[in-house]
Formats: sequence, C-alpha cells, structure tokens
Amino acid sequence: MPVRPRHSFALAAAVATAAALGATALATTTASAAEVPLSGYELTWGIKQSYRTYVTGAALGSFTAADGASQAADNGAFTFTDGTGTYDTAGHTLHLTFKGTVTAKSTLHGFVREMSDFQYDSAAGTLTADLVSDGGAKQQDVTLATVAAPTSQDLTNLATTLTTAAADFLGSPSYANAAGDLLSAVKPASTTSPSTSSTPTNSTTPSVTPTPTGTATNTTTPSTTPSTSASPSDTASEPAATKGDIADGILTWGVKESFRSYVVGSVANGRITTLDGAAQATGNGAFTFTGATGSYDADADTLSAAFEGAVNFKGHEDNGTYGLDLTFADLKATLDGGSGKLTADVTSLGEKSEDVVLADLKADSTDLAAKNDVITLDDVTTTLTAAGAKAFGGFYQTGAALDPLDLTVALTADADLPSDGSSSSSGTGDSSDNSGTTGSTSGGVTGSTTGGDVTGSLASTGSEIPVAALGTAAAVTVAAGAGVVFAMRRRRTEA
Repeated sequence: MPVRPRHSFALAAAVATAAALGATALATTTASAAEVPLSGYELTWGIKQSYRTYVTGAALGSFTAADGASQAADNGAFTFTDGTGTYDTAGHTLHLTFKGTVTAKSTLHGFVREMSDFQYDSAAGTLTADLVSDGGAKQQDVTLATVAAPTSQDLTNLATTLTTAAADFLGSPSYANAAGDLLSAVKPASTTSPSTSSTPTNSTTPSVTPTPTGTATNTTTPSTTPSTSASPSDTASEPAATKGDIADGILTWGVKESFRSYVVGSVANGRITTLDGAAQATGNGAFTFTGATGSYDADADTLSAAFEGAVNFKGHEDNGTYGLDLTFADLKATLDGGSGKLTADVTSLGEKSEDVVLADLKADSTDLAAKNDVITLDDVTTTLTAAGAKAFGGFYQTGAALDPLDLTVALTADADLPSDGSSSSSGTGDSSDNSGTTGSTSGGVTGSTTGGDVTGSLASTGSEIPVAALGTAAAVTVAAGAGVVFAMRRRRTEA
C-alpha cells in the first residue's frame, strides 16, 4: 500500500496532550495512545459559490439540506454536524465523518445531485462524500476536493481544490482543478466543556479529546478550546472586490446577422433553435447565454468566463436530412488587457470539435473595473479566426467581422445584473425553436440591407453562405455562383 502524504498540524496540541496525560498514561496500550476518539465536530463547506449561484439562478433550482445538514442564509455554505472520528497523536492528524445530506435539484435543466457522508482526512488532505446522480446508483467515498494542509492549530478557512470527479458530478468540466469554497472543521465552543464521563479524572485512563487547538489546563483533565472563528457566513465569504470567482453573468452575441437572415431565409428555408438555457431575442435577434462561471482579476484586467446554453442552425432540408446543421455550445470568453478570445464547442453535420477559437475579441477599454460588483463590457469587437473560418466551412474568410458582443458578469452572489440583458434574452427563444423558423417570419428577408436581402447581399457579394457547413450538395451549388442558387430556388418554387 502506498504511503500517503501526511498533513501534520498542531504539534503543540500533541505536546499538550502528552503533558496532560502524564506518566500514568504511558501505561496504556500503544493503540489507545496513538488514536484518541473525537466527537461533536462540525464541517462547513459551500462546494463552490458559483455553482450554488448557478443552481438557484440560471437553473431555477434549489438546495435541500437534511439529516443533520443545514445551509446558511442567502444561499450560503453548508454545515454538516455530529462529526466523529479519531486523532492520531503520533502523526498529529485526524479523520472525521459527518452527518447530513445536501441535494441540488433543477427541474429546468433536469438534474438531481445528492451528496452525503462527508469525510475529512487531514493526513491525505482530502474531502470525500457519497454521491447519487439523477437517482442512479450511489458512488461511495468519492474524493470531491483536495484540502490544503493546516498552517496552524486552527482548522478553519482551509483552501480546497475541486477534483475531476467533482467536475463530472456537478456537470461542468471547468470545475476540474478549480478553487472550491474554503473549508472549516471545528468543535463548537458550546460542546467543548470538559468530559463528564463517570470515569474519575485522576484515574490511569483519563478522558481526553485532543483537537487542533487543544491546550491542557492541568495534568489530569485537559480542557480543549478549539477555534470557533469559522461559521457558515465566513467560510463562504464573497469573492474579493478585485479578484475571485465569477458568481453569474450574461453573454449576448448574434454570431453574424447576415448568417441568421440566411438560415431563416427562403434559400436555406431553415430554423434557429436555442438550447440548454440560451435564448434568442425577437425579430431573429441576438442570442443570450447565461449562468457564467469563471474567474476575474480586476487589478490585472483579466477575465475568463464560461456560459451555459447552445444555439443550432439548420437549413437545406431534403427528406429529413439537412445540408446545414451547425451548433455552437459552451461559449467561453477570455480577456487580458482588453484583448482576448471567444471559444465554443462546434458541431457541424454531427462532427464535434471542442474549444474552437471562433473569434478574436477587442474591447474599447483595457480596464475591467467593477461597478456595484458588476463588470460590463459593451460592443466588444469580434473578428473571425482561422479556426472560426474553418468552423463555417471556409467560406467566411479569416478576419471577417462578426457581430459585436456584450458581456456582463457579477462578482458577488447579491450583485444585480442589468435588466436589459435578461429582457433581451427572454424574447421568444427558449429550449425550443424560436420565432425565426422561416424566411417570412423573421430575419428581414425582404428589404433588409444588413444581411437578410437575398436579392441584395447574395447577388452582389456572393459571400454570405458558408459553403462546407451546408454539406457537399449545397457547397457545389454555391461554388457555381449565386445565379445557380436562384435558378435552383425557382425550380423548387415551380415544383
């Protein structure tokens, strides 16, 4: 069996314990001297603030704490009670198991995540739990996070890092190796009175419950005084004003207006569908993606935000088969000093490519200063990259201008995102087809000079149809020239 690294803490506590036991305790067995039973501890951990915000925000879900667990007010951290275990006086480590179950549930996004039987092992530096996903089989003792070694006798506000297993369970790959909420394992002051065991305190086997902050007041009945600085509110502290995790956010982007018009126009005769929480504004407008997670550093002017939702474009249907079937999902925006990248998972005709850099970003300002705990960037320029041009089948050239995007992120859970972002996203788009399903209902197919005029932009430039993304047959048609497109259109009309 491999030797696990031991996160030692509170050497002073072990020394105090040894002094408290006195010479008579040396007569006890090796097992009893090495492991001392512990009880009455509490574990406080919020998983990850941005995850809690997502569940109760974009997912329209809720948390339920039961079986001894509780949640702090305002969607705060969780506390698990009745912690029992042992303290290793030789290695100065402890292992504790806690009672309580926390369940995250969203009817909108269709998930149920249950966590119970939390265990903290300071020797291994791990926090484990039993997990149940969507009513399936229970996974036991899954490592949700690694826990930083204590730097003092105080087991409060310990840094945690989420594992890949936690990311899989929570449903977002971005959580893997991301910072989790701070963790505290303490024995509340109200339960730290000296032992009331019927065993005499001057016997050869005195009752002792060493803790990371225990100090002996005499040689027969040590008094433990563990730190009580942790509470659900201070272990789930809001991100710092200048650096931390993103609590929520909105990305509004139309991809390319002329492309939207083409998809729902009379040539492609297709439809646009928003999925997984994304929405489209009325009138074949821009798309809104919500539920932002990520991090920011206002001092360094850096930001990385991932958004929920997807948008699908379909057109050129022939007996149930589409020549155009293109989906953008898992959009991420990164900025450093006003410049950055926009990436997405791209699925074209059933073939998926992850984290494709669709566009270069350029903001008007390099400053990411927040106002009322909100960072807002409007009209960020988006320029098609080589990888983005490939995603569109090579028809749009590298460097082509795409629609500008608006980006708004909340730095704290109680920060107010602008109402105009949410109202524009409500539109008619939801998880089903939006109103732009045919050329006659939206997109300005007749009369628009910004991309929806088939007899205008198509005939004059021949450059508004992404060839390869439409499939081989459509690509051949477009390559032959706009005149062939219209001829095919007339034949279909006559038929």
